Amino acid sequence: MELHTFESPGLKSLVPLKPPKQPSQNRRVNNGGLPSAGKQKARDQIDAQIARIRSIPGIVRGTDKKEWLYDYAMSRLPYHPQYVRNRTRFDAELQSPLDFGPEMVTQNSLALLGSQPAPGSIVHARLLTPLDSMSSTQGERVEAVLDEPLFSGDHRLILPEGTHLEGSVAMVKRAGWFHRVGRLRFTFQSVDLEPQVAALRFAPDGPPSQARASRAEAKLQFRAHATLNAAEGGSAPLKVDREGGVQATDSKTRFIGTAVAVLISRSAADNDPVRAHGGAITGQRANVGGRTLGGGLGFGLLGAIAAQSSRNVGAVFGYYGLAWSVYSTVIARGPEVQFGKNAVIDISFNQRAPAGTTKLKRMVR
Repeated sequence: MELHTFESPGLKSLVPLKPPKQPSQNRRVNNGGLPSAGKQKARDQIDAQIARIRSIPGIVRGTDKKEWLYDYAMSRLPYHPQYVRNRTRFDAELQSPLDFGPEMVTQNSLALLGSQPAPGSIVHARLLTPLDSMSSTQGERVEAVLDEPLFSGDHRLILPEGTHLEGSVAMVKRAGWFHRVGRLRFTFQSVDLEPQVAALRFAPDGPPSQARASRAEAKLQFRAHATLNAAEGGSAPLKVDREGGVQATDSKTRFIGTAVAVLISRSAADNDPVRAHGGAITGQRANVGGRTLGGGLGFGLLGAIAAQSSRNVGAVFGYYGLAWSVYSTVIARGPEVQFGKNAVIDISFNQRAPAGTTKLKRMVR
């Protein structure tokens, strides 16, 4: 089956070497009842901590250390070949839909179609609206589409894949100086089912002509309240709180680079004189290694080469690199929260909407 997609840039994350373990088929999904939801949440948190601990030895014994060093060395060069790293992920947006053929379904499996999801239900979705804590505004419209269908505990369809969610930006705060990170919060208030899906619920047994008319005109829309549960970061890692607010995270390990820059700048400026046994000054140290490191800290490979012309040039480049490291680590603006188009997110449905909010709309053709 041929498929054609639009061009897209590679994502920041890589495909894992070992796919995550799938939940057991014997585990029952229970969406009704807070005790079971609490137990499931605690179990998920324990599994996440175990996976994090198991990933630490994988970093040391991983097979991509050579590629990581190669990428770092290439990034320091002013000119380097263009390539795509192994296990790079891409979002493939289809230019036209694919037809996988028909499938028979029973009327009982569609009894809950278009109903309110149970509190705590989590769905996988893609954002259709790019968001950025620097440019987005409060009240801005947000749209998403489900990537996977949502089923009930007895495996009856509630929301099919392709269901549209509409919401708005509730809070936005851009990143500030001294590495204050950006913040963003958006919620979804409306769930829209396509006319073809709505017709399956309201006219499944009607005459063919009536079913076709309903399928062409009917659209199911109901109110809901859903917040962000998890998200894949773009340029910076993201952290999602319990209320659905998301903020960019800034690693504390960035200060290690500044400490290293201090040591390199001191080494680059180490131009002490050379003394004879009697204490007389006979010359000045060449300090080739120090000024090479200082030039590399300031301007990369070109700086390391230029620093060989003079000790003072190496010292100046080293201090410039130190100043830039302090600025980028301490003074500069923090990372922004960024969601590109088709960003992968998890959405959690909260308390049920008030009764009587489900309605059948008529589309103007």
